[in-house]
Amino acid sequence: MAEDKDDMPIEDRIEEIEAAEKAALEEAEAAIAEAGDPSPEDAVRALQAELEDTRDKLMRTAAEIQNTRRRAEKDVKDAREYAISRFAGDVLNVADNLSRALQAAQAEAMEGAAKTLVDGVELTEKSLLSTLERHGVKKIDPQPGEAFDPNRHQATAQIPSDQPAGRIAASFAPGYVIGERILRAAMVAVSAGGAAADEAPDTSEPGSGVDVKA
Repeated sequence: MAEDKDDMPIEDRIEEIEAAEKAALEEAEAAIAEAGDPSPEDAVRALQAELEDTRDKLMRTAAEIQNTRRRAEKDVKDAREYAISRFAGDVLNVADNLSRALQAAQAEAMEGAAKTLVDGVELTEKSLLSTLERHGVKKIDPQPGEAFDPNRHQATAQIPSDQPAGRIAASFAPGYVIGERILRAAMVAVSAGGAAADEAPDTSEPGSGVDVKA
């Protein structure tokens, strides 16, 4: 029964609050009757104080119930969204191995059974990534020229490039996110600018002037 009351919004508990106020009034009147005949002013003040105290207690309790419900809903949502984080992190190694195998195979001209095998590996990789995405895991695949984002990218080097300084020059390994959390940052090299690129980097975008030496 207590759980049913906890599920009631604040506005649906008005009748309960009014009933408690009425009970408080009756208790105050009984206490006054036992104490004798106070002046009307004293009686009014006593009743008002009792009413305010009861109302305050009930409103505080109702607010605490609402806050507890919101926290519980958020905890349940987070548990559902991030429950597979550890498992997904382990599966990423499988995705990396498939990607490396494909890159090595596609560098060679293949025909017949070898090409069929490579096509099968490619379909397996696509199926794995599709399955991960259905469970909230998405791939981060930065391309040369994109702005460096320290929240999603990990700079492993700073190299001369035809890309503007501070931009991504090359990508070594994709990253992954689950919901709003980073499972693994993408591994990238940041451009130091070309030999003839003396112009200042564009700082209008996040990470455009990143210093990877720190």
